[in-house]
Amino acid sequence: MVKRIPYLIKKGWQLFRREGIRGLWQKAQFHARRSRGGSPGERYARWLKLNRLDEQDRLEIKRAIAAMTDPPLISVLVPVYNTGERWLRRCLDSVFNQLYPHWELCIADDASTEPHVRAVLEEYRAADSRVKVIYRETNGHIAAASNSALALASGEFIALLDHDDELTPDALFAVAQFLQSHPEADMIYSDEDKISTAGVRHTPLFKPDWSPDTFLSQMYTCHLGVYRTMLVKAIGGFREGYEGSQDYELVLRLTERTDKIYHIPRVLYSWREIESSTAINAAAKPYAHESGLRALNEHLSRRYGEGEAWCESAHWTFVYNVRYRLPEGTMVSIIIPTRDKHQLLKKCVDSILAKTSYPHYEIIILDNGSSEKEAVHYLDNINGGRIMVVSAPYPFNWARLNNHGMEVASGNVFVFLNNDTVVISEDWLQRLAEKAMRKEIGTVGALLLYEDGSIQHAGVVVGMGGWADHVFKGLKPVHYGSPFISPVITRNVLASTGACLAVSRATVERIGRFNEDFIVCGSDVEFCIRAYKHR
Repeated sequence: MVKRIPYLIKKGWQLFRREGIRGLWQKAQFHARRSRGGSPGERYARWLKLNRLDEQDRLEIKRAIAAMTDPPLISVLVPVYNTGERWLRRCLDSVFNQLYPHWELCIADDASTEPHVRAVLEEYRAADSRVKVIYRETNGHIAAASNSALALASGEFIALLDHDDELTPDALFAVAQFLQSHPEADMIYSDEDKISTAGVRHTPLFKPDWSPDTFLSQMYTCHLGVYRTMLVKAIGGFREGYEGSQDYELVLRLTERTDKIYHIPRVLYSWREIESSTAINAAAKPYAHESGLRALNEHLSRRYGEGEAWCESAHWTFVYNVRYRLPEGTMVSIIIPTRDKHQLLKKCVDSILAKTSYPHYEIIILDNGSSEKEAVHYLDNINGGRIMVVSAPYPFNWARLNNHGMEVASGNVFVFLNNDTVVISEDWLQRLAEKAMRKEIGTVGALLLYEDGSIQHAGVVVGMGGWADHVFKGLKPVHYGSPFISPVITRNVLASTGACLAVSRATVERIGRFNEDFIVCGSDVEFCIRAYKHR
C-alpha cells in the first residue's frame, strides 16, 4: 500500500483539477460503497436482480421484434451425447423461452446410450415444429455431431449451444437486434457467465471487442457464438480431429475469410459448471488444449507461410504463445532519455547488456543536460561500441527527446525505454521487435512490474480515469483462469506506456513522429492511437 500512495495522490490531484472537490468526493464515496458491497459474487447477484427483465421490458422487446424488417432465422445447434436429463431439459427450455420467435432448434444426438435422451428429444420435437432432431448411428464426437446439426440448419445464422448450458431469455433477440444495424456481420459473440448445478449464476466474463491477437493467445470469444451459416458451410463446417477445440479451429478458419466480427457487450449465455466441464477446471480436457495448439499452428502456417509464425504452449491450459520470425539481421535501436541519476541508468544499461539474448541492437542515450559529475563521467565512459550517447541540451520534452533519438538511430525497430527500467527477461527485445515488424501492428508495449512484483503497466485503456490510464495497475501478474481478463497473455490494446514501447521504422515513416506539443506526458498515448488508425 505504501508504494501506491504517490500514485493515489497523483490520481486524486488529477481528478481534483478536472472535476473539483465535488468530483473527488463522489469518487471517494463510490470506492467506499464498493468496499462495503460484499464479494464479487454478491455484487453480481445484486446486479442480476436489478437487471432482470420485467413485464415492461418484455413488452418493449416484443414491440421491437414486430418492428424488425426481415428478421433473421437463427438456427440453434445443439450436439447431444448422454446429457443428464435435468441439464438437457434446462438447455432446451432456455431455447423455448426465447422472446425472439424466429429460431429453429437443430439437435444431433451422437448415438447416446442413455435411454432418457431420445425420450426427452422426442418430447420437445413433438411440442414445437421448430425442433429438428437427427439421431446418428455411430458416435463421432463433438465435431461430427455439430456437422450433423449444421446439416439441419436452414437459418441465415447459426448459434452454438452446448447441451448442458443455457441462453438468457433475450439472447436471440439481442443478436437479431444487432443484425438490424449490422447486417454485414459474419460472426457475433457475447459476454457470458457461469451457472452452478444449483442454478446460481456467477463469474461474469466480460470480453473485449474483436481482438485478433488476443484470440491467437486464447479462444476468448466462446459463448454465445453466432455465425453466418453460408460462410460456415463454405469453409467446410467443423473439422473432425480437433475435439474440445473444434469451435476455436472453426473460427480460426473463419477469420481467414472475414473481418466482420462483432461483440455484443451483454451476458447472453450461462456456462454450466459440472464435474466434467472446463467451466470448473480448465485441465478437465487436456486433449482440447493440444487440439487448439495444432489448430493454431496450422492457421499461422496458412496465414503467414511455413516457418514465418508458430505457437507454443504457455504456462496455462488453453493459453498459447505466438511467435513470429524476425527477418535476419533486423537492427533494434533502444532509445533512452536521461538526465543525471546515473545509478538508475547504469542498472538499466547493465541489465540490457547482461540479459538481452537478441544480438542485433544499439543503445542510444539522450543526455538531456546532465550536470552531476558522476553522471557526466559515467556517460563519457560508456559512450562507444553499441552504445551512443547523444547530447540533447534543451528543456525537457519527452516527445522531442525520443524524436531526436530516432533521427540518429539506425534500427528497423525503435524501442523507447525509461532510464529507471530493468530488463528481467532474456528474450524481451526479440519479442517486442518481432511483433512490431508485423504490418498489421501499430505499436507494441510490455508487461512492466514494480519492484514488489505488482503490475505497473499491462496496457492503457483510453477513457479510463477521465482520459487514459493503466489497466491492472497494482495487481499481481497472475492468470485468473479466465480467457477474458488476464494481464499476462498477449492482448490487443489501444495504447501502451512510452516507458517501454516498440514501433517499426516503417510505421513511423507512415504516421509521423511523436507530437511535441505533449511536453511531459500524453504523447505516447496519442502516438499509439495514431498508429492504430493508420495500420
